[in-house]
Amino acid sequence: MVRFDDILEKVSSYISEKEIAALRKAYVFAGQAHKGQVRRSGEPYLSHLLEVTNDLADMKLDRTTLVAALLHDVLEDTDTTAAAIREGFGREVAGLVEGVTKISRVQEVSPEVRRAETIRKIILAMTDDIRVVFIKLADRIHNLKTLRFLDEEKQRQIARETLDIYAPIANRLGMGRIRAELEDLSFRYVAPEEYAKIAAVVEPERKAAEADLASMKKALADLLAENGLPAEIFARMKRPYSVWSKMKRRDIAFDQVFDFLALRVITDTVKDCYAILGIIHQRWPHLPQRFRDFVAMPKPNLYQALHTTVITEGRKMFEIQIRTRGMHDLAENGIAAHWRYKDDAAAGPRKEDRRLHWLREMAALFEENKNPQEFLRSLKTNLIPEEVYVFTPKGKVVNLPPGATALDFAFKIHTEIGLHASGARINGTSAPLKTALKTGDIVEVLTAPDRTPTRAMLAAAATSGARQHLKRWLNLRSRTTSAALGRKIWDREVRKYVLPPEYRREEAVARRLAAVVGPRAATMDEFYRQVGLGRIVVDPKLMEAVFGPVAPRRPSLLGKAAARLSPGQGLRIKDIDGQTIKLAKCCSPIKGEPVVGYITAGRGLTVHSLRCPLIAKELLDAQRQIEVVWDPAQDATFKARLMVKSRDVPGVLAKVATAVAGLEGDIAKAEASMIADGKAKIRLEVRIKDIRHLEAISKRIAGLKDVLSVERV
Repeated sequence: MVRFDDILEKVSSYISEKEIAALRKAYVFAGQAHKGQVRRSGEPYLSHLLEVTNDLADMKLDRTTLVAALLHDVLEDTDTTAAAIREGFGREVAGLVEGVTKISRVQEVSPEVRRAETIRKIILAMTDDIRVVFIKLADRIHNLKTLRFLDEEKQRQIARETLDIYAPIANRLGMGRIRAELEDLSFRYVAPEEYAKIAAVVEPERKAAEADLASMKKALADLLAENGLPAEIFARMKRPYSVWSKMKRRDIAFDQVFDFLALRVITDTVKDCYAILGIIHQRWPHLPQRFRDFVAMPKPNLYQALHTTVITEGRKMFEIQIRTRGMHDLAENGIAAHWRYKDDAAAGPRKEDRRLHWLREMAALFEENKNPQEFLRSLKTNLIPEEVYVFTPKGKVVNLPPGATALDFAFKIHTEIGLHASGARINGTSAPLKTALKTGDIVEVLTAPDRTPTRAMLAAAATSGARQHLKRWLNLRSRTTSAALGRKIWDREVRKYVLPPEYRREEAVARRLAAVVGPRAATMDEFYRQVGLGRIVVDPKLMEAVFGPVAPRRPSLLGKAAARLSPGQGLRIKDIDGQTIKLAKCCSPIKGEPVVGYITAGRGLTVHSLRCPLIAKELLDAQRQIEVVWDPAQDATFKARLMVKSRDVPGVLAKVATAVAGLEGDIAKAEASMIADGKAKIRLEVRIKDIRHLEAISKRIAGLKDVLSVERV
């Protein structure tokens, strides 16, 4: 058990006597608050607080963090109030303690919702003061060390949450030592069978590996000493979780884990790093594909080192990492390595720190996305280590997660570029936006001013940031389209009646609508949007409720003549790819054939063919039907289903396919089957331009030898 005096001895080298006095005060306060409390292990509760504080002292964190660590459970597990902490230790300490407490007090029934809410609280706390997470990570490490005292279900739950949330956060903050400890402590509880298998593979190798490492360490030390290069050398074997993770991720056997044996060289300067690398490569052959220069190109969490894998005379492989002392400190403790607060400094994340960019993005995502499950899915994408490094044509490095596409790259450069992206050039070759990128790719995004997002583009976006921008734009367009559609419907209906003089101004109509309809007509724009979405039906009942008894307007002679000369002046079908106007799946209408619009509650306008059984049998409410016409300028493809009946002879399907292709049709699906009396049927799904195109294809198929009939189904 860690003693308080051990902590004081550790921190006395970097904090003042006044700050040590504050620690003593917090220690006494915590001891009194938790008096008589013991943990499941049987140890006094105070032992947990000392372990957490000791871990933070190893990272040389400031007095405020250490005081908050000693007090971090008093709100959760004692009668102490936040006001008492503020009065005794100041607002800053109280804020940290409250931040940790809020995170731990998540009581959701659904595990997925609970985890989502937990991480939301972590992220919001981090945006206010990142030291909350330092305390929480140290708290989680000690809890994992005593996990054996809990029941199995609780063990798995805590360990799984650690691997899903806390370890990735530590990684994104560059806290390598913390991340490694979290992963290894959780591994045996999350996957006990896999843990046992890895142990069974590693343990027989351990003695031989230790001997190989000692021999290689001496050979490397002698080599560097001969060349006058200063260095400390440390040897290690790859951690169990890291071995298992790599084997699973790459689907490889243990003997293909080339970095199982590793040496870490710590030197004085960057110049020495490269000099040592050169000497090593002169002495032993290396694997070029395993060389990584994270000094010239740091990871997004600012990790820096040179990595190389060499093969010794005995055909043994060793990974060698070369760092300066500063790089080593940052690799071990990440953002905590240089996190210092002065008494007069404002708490909060440093805006210029690249490791916090993802944090601000996630905080923005939280503000926009209130659905816990969707947030959790986005979180997992954002917490994946950014490992793909691509370049702009001007040589700027852009970091993206594995699986990111050219469209993700476009949004990473600038939102407007992503919204108007029309294609990409990758390494000088044209490529679609959905193309997944690899490290080293040079990517140029092609844009067009008139190009705007479609829902299909969501499938080409792998990162939550790009998907969020697309959804925001599409939702805004949907709102605009809904409002425009609703206004047209309303104006058309209003023109059918003679309105009282007092309602000739929109302000008067708006007041009356708000009184009749309620919040859904709080503004005219909102009313129009609700009409466009079908949530408000504009029918004679509504007109009477708003305007009182109204008489239908009798069309003038000029109006009648205009109607005869200009038939089909209904709403034009333009946005068939959007949410507001869509084509009915029951009849799959095709451009050029007679259609009618139907307002569906919450879904907007659905376009049906007049041949649709729902229309023909009058199964749809006539009050919700409106006149629509095809927009001649609309350039799109449509899907049609055909049933072809023929004689059952070889080659019929090939002839049908040739006939469709000859008229520039595209067969999306074809199914052939036998029926009675030596006949066959072929079901086709064809993509065509309009109804005339379909009629031409049907006529061509019907004229083929052995074809008996062609019907649209």
